[in-house]
Amino acid sequence: MTFGFAPSSAASLSASDASANRLLEPAEWAAAGIPLLRNPREVVSGLHARHRPGPATAIVAVLDADERLRASASFTRRSAPADGWMFRNALLAQLRRIIPHDLRRRTPVRTAVLLYCREGDARWTEEDGAWMWGLRDACTLHGLRCGAYITLTDDGWQVLGEGRGGRRPSLGSAPEPFALSEVPPLPRTGGAASDVLRRAAAR
Repeated sequence: MTFGFAPSSAASLSASDASANRLLEPAEWAAAGIPLLRNPREVVSGLHARHRPGPATAIVAVLDADERLRASASFTRRSAPADGWMFRNALLAQLRRIIPHDLRRRTPVRTAVLLYCREGDARWTEEDGAWMWGLRDACTLHGLRCGAYITLTDDGWQVLGEGRGGRRPSLGSAPEPFALSEVPPLPRTGGAASDVLRRAAAR
């Protein structure tokens, strides 16, 4: 990333100049106080087994305080320049679809993590920086704690900003069975509405 003097007129900024500000460098990410995953390999393996992602697939997952999976969704990245604002909007749309927001809470109790599958090696790219920016902003707008950003490449997986990683799973590897990949059961709250939900889930 290059730095220089900005032109005096804001209108002369190009789209690429504007989007360059919507990314986080590894040092900024590491200094943001992102909570560490207790067992990142289990999280990665569970999401990999659940979604079976291919290249350019993003998986956003919401974990509770005990690191149990509460909800997750996967989608394919559009072939457009990396832009944190666009990534933020895509992540926020998925979060709104899969889990209610926690904006009424004083402090977040659930954490969102992002697993992004891409070709190339495990080194940080500007695309990763845009995903980091998007994840952090989407979490703020949905009342979640911003969690780990993980890349999955042919070399394996890596939690960026932490230096933790492994060779399996990798992009294109066979899924491994993990408890995290199982769909959590519906809560038993009683009443006719719950019976209808349970019968619908059993179909």
